[in-house]
Amino acid sequence: MRKEVLSKVSALKLQEVAEINVLQRILSSFCQATGLRAYIVDPEGEVLVQPDEQAEYCEFCQLVRANQEGMFKCKRSYARACIEASKYGKPYIFRCHAGLIVWAAPLLVEEQYVGSIVCGQVLMWEPEDFFWEEIEDMTRDLGLDAVELIKSAQKLEVLSGRRIQAAADLLFVVANYVMKTGMVTLQQRRAIAEQQAKLCEELQNRKILEEALKKIDNLSARSYSLEKEQELVRTVRQGEKTEAYRLLNELLAEILQRYSGNLKEVKARILELLVILSRAAVEGGAAIKSLLSLNSQYVEEFTRLETSEDLCHFIIKVTEQFISSIDEGKEVRKLQVVQKAGDYIRKNFRNKITVEDIAKAVYLSPCHLSKVFKQELGCTIVEFLTKVRIEEAKKLLRNPKFNVVQVADELGFKDPGYFTKVFKRSEGITPSQYREKAL
Repeated sequence: MRKEVLSKVSALKLQEVAEINVLQRILSSFCQATGLRAYIVDPEGEVLVQPDEQAEYCEFCQLVRANQEGMFKCKRSYARACIEASKYGKPYIFRCHAGLIVWAAPLLVEEQYVGSIVCGQVLMWEPEDFFWEEIEDMTRDLGLDAVELIKSAQKLEVLSGRRIQAAADLLFVVANYVMKTGMVTLQQRRAIAEQQAKLCEELQNRKILEEALKKIDNLSARSYSLEKEQELVRTVRQGEKTEAYRLLNELLAEILQRYSGNLKEVKARILELLVILSRAAVEGGAAIKSLLSLNSQYVEEFTRLETSEDLCHFIIKVTEQFISSIDEGKEVRKLQVVQKAGDYIRKNFRNKITVEDIAKAVYLSPCHLSKVFKQELGCTIVEFLTKVRIEEAKKLLRNPKFNVVQVADELGFKDPGYFTKVFKRSEGITPSQYREKAL
């Protein structure tokens, strides 16, 4: 089990995704606020981060860890607990090898385990004689002075299970928020590095091409750029992410090559691309109101950029957002169509209506409407229509003025027998039985 879990441990190191001094301040504040000791350990149980204003271990643990065998068992206890915590993705409360209560809260980065916060050691109940005998028995092989060990254990705080769980959850939530924030920064650094690698590769390819051709006519080159810009607009408009990013990388490489060392010109060309991409997003169906807000934000961010690397990463990020806006616009339109179709059904369910009638009301083909309706609501149009009719039937059946035949007729069921069959299939009982229970 240990080997299986550790095989899933992230290759990331803790310091790659979080600032150690921030984690240290979290532990220190937690210790000062609660009086409890907390440390961050690696998957092998080794301490990585500890509070900066507190002794490393309590008196009991110092006695145990003064022994080489005791130190080994402590690390093994922590490692096993951390495996359990990482396996379930939540704090794990356990008894250490020496008999005290400890808990481990896993540190996760995109569901990958990079370490744990270990907190303790405490007691969960007022000890009785058998407990001290148990402590003595569990530490017998360490060769320690049992009287001194028990005396140090008696100084430990007694906490309720509820307080222990709350302390474990607090550390888990706070520390993993820090980890998540750190991961965002790491991903951004990686994205910039990846973007630079692609640009370097594109620049190198263009250099080889130039050496082979010797000379490129400026007018032809500009015509080539315009063609690529037009193709970029098409791919963004149609939401073709992979092709859009490829074309954009080629255009960026051309800009950096042509205006090498002239940041002002580079910014001007990338600003032109921003305008072109924004227009493509509108043409693709993105909501104009949403884009206006994004454009205002992007222009403000754009003016603060001072390097070619940041400018290129910026325009890639903007392109991704514009394509996402197009997808969101499509989803909004789907929801609007489904809502309009639902409203039509609720207004006309008493009549004999078909899928074709509903599709005509929302200006879509029956096939396309059926597909969108199923995707958004998880049921067919006919199932939704039946559900609306059944809900109305239940209201009428609770009214003593209506009998089953009248209810069926009111809802457009010309055959009361068929109405009874549909109602029972939906509710598990006949309309008459429902009426008897309701009245």
